[in-house]
Amino acid sequence: MGAMGDGQSTDEYTVSICAKDGSGPYHIGLRNSLVELAKQHNIAYKLDIYPYYASDASAAIKAGHDIIHGLIGPGIDSSHAFERTHEESLECTLQLLYHYVQSDMQKY
Repeated sequence: MGAMGDGQSTDEYTVSICAKDGSGPYHIGLRNSLVELAKQHNIAYKLDIYPYYASDASAAIKAGHDIIHGLIGPGIDSSHAFERTHEESLECTLQLLYHYVQSDMQKY
């Protein structure tokens, strides 16, 4: 999920692509590919940084796993209780996931 907040560009109508979180940057090649897929397929997206958040992927990196990691999700208002978003954000997330799975991401 892409939580909306002060200083964030994420909104409830787009897919959020995370550039980095509180633990550091996500894989830049994967992030750039996700942005390129969104542009190629006219998927509304926002690129954001979440300085007070860490994902499971970040925890795996911290634990020493050598993985390519990224983070996307629908933009949401509130978290961990009453999460709200718009159908458009869910659709954008689904479209980006679909095109990612269909793409040739073996270049990493």
